[in-house]
Amino acid sequence: MHRGNKYLASLFVSAALLAPMGAFAMAAPQDDHDRHEREERRVYDPYHKDYHNWDRREDEAYRHWLDGRHEVYVDYEHLKHKQQRAYWNWRHEHAEHEEHEHH
Repeated sequence: MHRGNKYLASLFVSAALLAPMGAFAMAAPQDDHDRHEREERRVYDPYHKDYHNWDRREDEAYRHWLDGRHEVYVDYEHLKHKQQRAYWNWRHEHAEHEEHEHH
């Protein structure tokens, strides 16, 4: 029985030492897209030589562009350069129309 008590005691000590480590663990995002929704980033448009803040508004515009092309969501970074160029061309045309609508 003495041996069983030592085993039980070591089990409790191990659990007590591991518990604080679990407190520091953070849940990782399930989807890379979820992570991108929470953070803003600047994206360089090499075709028009300007930067865009990739925020909720830009993400919505990007999704609208994808919907118009009947394509499923793919992170912008994973698009081929030709598709990125098509997006920025569309985006600049779309931004000009938005500005005229607000004036």
